[in-house]
Amino acid sequence: MFVALWPGNVYPLGATWDGKGTNFALFSENATGVELCLFDKEDNETRIALTEVSNFVWHGYLPGVGPGQRYGYRVHGPYSPSEGHRFNPNKLLIDPYTKAIDGDIGNGPELFGYSWDSPEEDLSFSELDSAHLMPKSVVIDQSFDWEGDDLLRTPWHETVIYETHVKGFTKLHPDMPEELRGTYAGLGHPAAIEHLQRLGITAVELMPVHHFLSHPGHLVSKGLKNYWGYDSVNYFAPYSGYSSSGTVGEQVTEFKEMVKALHRAGIEVILDVVYNHTGEGNHLGPTLTLRGIDNAIYYRLVENDQRYYMDYTGCGNSLYVRQPQVLKLIMDSLRYWVLEMHVDGFRFDLASALARELYEVNSLAAFFDIIHQDPVLAGVKLIAEPWDLGTGGYQVGQFPVLWSEWNGRYRDTVRDFWRGIDESLGQFAYCFTGSPDLYALNGRRPNASVNFITAHDGFTLNDLVSYNEKHNEANGEDNRDGESHNRSWNCGAEGETDDPEVLELRERLRRNFLATLMLSQGIPMIVGGDEIGRTQKGNNNAYCQDNEISWFDWELPQGNQDLVNFARELVYFRKQHPVFRRRKWFQGRPIYGKSISDIAWFNPDGSEMTQEQWDVGYAKSVGVFLDGNQLPSVGPKGERISDDSFLLFFNAHYDTIEFSLPEGMQHREWDVVIDTKEPRFVTEERRYTGTQAVPVVARSMVVLRRFG
Repeated sequence: MFVALWPGNVYPLGATWDGKGTNFALFSENATGVELCLFDKEDNETRIALTEVSNFVWHGYLPGVGPGQRYGYRVHGPYSPSEGHRFNPNKLLIDPYTKAIDGDIGNGPELFGYSWDSPEEDLSFSELDSAHLMPKSVVIDQSFDWEGDDLLRTPWHETVIYETHVKGFTKLHPDMPEELRGTYAGLGHPAAIEHLQRLGITAVELMPVHHFLSHPGHLVSKGLKNYWGYDSVNYFAPYSGYSSSGTVGEQVTEFKEMVKALHRAGIEVILDVVYNHTGEGNHLGPTLTLRGIDNAIYYRLVENDQRYYMDYTGCGNSLYVRQPQVLKLIMDSLRYWVLEMHVDGFRFDLASALARELYEVNSLAAFFDIIHQDPVLAGVKLIAEPWDLGTGGYQVGQFPVLWSEWNGRYRDTVRDFWRGIDESLGQFAYCFTGSPDLYALNGRRPNASVNFITAHDGFTLNDLVSYNEKHNEANGEDNRDGESHNRSWNCGAEGETDDPEVLELRERLRRNFLATLMLSQGIPMIVGGDEIGRTQKGNNNAYCQDNEISWFDWELPQGNQDLVNFARELVYFRKQHPVFRRRKWFQGRPIYGKSISDIAWFNPDGSEMTQEQWDVGYAKSVGVFLDGNQLPSVGPKGERISDDSFLLFFNAHYDTIEFSLPEGMQHREWDVVIDTKEPRFVTEERRYTGTQAVPVVARSMVVLRRFG
């Protein structure tokens, strides 16, 4: 069937087609033999031993083999779990460097390196063959006409992020051709892009698209599947299940077309990447790829008992990032997605796990050093989820320059403030100004803080103001899974209600959260669907709900049109006014006059806040002045930037509070722009001057712009 194997090249790793044939290269330091397994259209298998080994890379070249060829590996070596080795040639393995994968992983005892019915559990050895349950790696043609497309490189301070799911965003979209719903092509379709453009966001942050374990056994038995995708089995191949084409390998082209379409619309693409662990799980997990290729090299094992895995992620294993080959795998993957797939940035899931050189998190770990000096990655957006589940893993504020962080403290503080929790005002002020207490001392700017109220993990914005408790019964774990301390408030009724007072309060709080998010310094991130009132019926851990619980309901905007328009107005308002997206920190320094600064904080009576008043735990109302006359940054051509000046009055109290204009500002006129008791921006003239009191109703905020 195939001509004789040529020696081939040690580099690059993976399957590389040169127009005449394909070079195959696989790294395994402890293997004693490697077989390349080729599959025809009927799944007949041909095994070819790779006999050339250079620097632990097993390689060979097959003339005449080209795009569309499906393949896998069988790797021979010791099966000694107590010593960290789990080689089993009965298991077909996914190439870690393959650029495309055909199909999903099945489910059954054949996938496991040990015998299910053995009393020794994973110490036993399985002779069952897994090939029929395994998807196949695919040789691809990487050529593509980008038509001049390149990374957008939207400045950080102009960025508005929209976190969403490739499938969930378009699965129910009524204006989407049915065959494109839930696919890469669907996300790149004009109907999807129109919504994103009208909202005004500048970047989509896509939940995992690396090929992942979609049908783990514990979910299959419940009739569920892995919807979120945080169980990667490969770091190069886009997940085939999001492809609208049934053609082998076409998902790569379709992903590129999606990126090109989004770039044409001025929208960056950021990927949520999971380099901290894989879908192979703990010592009882399946053998799918790295475990069977070289378990002791790729995974972090318990030092005194290498049968077991160090688990800083809660997912069963952790990649051994100190190992040079693992670092190379991650870096090669990142560069591939930038150079070949034109991705604009990355959000690193449980990024603290990547910084564990021994056991403690080290901000100077090799991983960060390598990224810092890499000419490709140093210029893209890098976002850390700055925590893992290990000891000392909560590292908000501790990542190095070049990195932005999901600011978990912002989320918690803003939620607490608007539900009226004591002793939250001082921290709220820090969060509103970009969290300088976290980021200013290590050389970073306000763009280090990615601000968010909600994320994929947790309540939606609608559910945040509708439920006191999680309702995860549909997950089949008796409501034990998911976060129990949500900092949420149902406003007086749990879940759906027709009480008009409760509904009005919920709508006001949704506007409060969105307005606070968009007007805070730092980078705002909206969770897809929050702008249309998406609900998960109180489920705060919908990782396994590939159904209407998670998919966007595109009928919602009809009843939430005011919310959609309010969100659009906020994004546009932020873009109009650089005072809300400063590149440098507030200094509180004098601008002119005796008491006027670039920022100043006031009590409701108009007097300036004192340090003693910040320390009063029960305070829940504050005014802030932002002076747009003298912004510290200049424009891209060195031009001076100026803006309007604003007064913002926040009232998280349970009753209306009347705010007075500060004494030095009473001689000017102030127009109301936003009043969150109203469903939309204020359009009629509402102007205040002198000693006129500005009423701010319970649990709302008012934004005034200086007139003239």
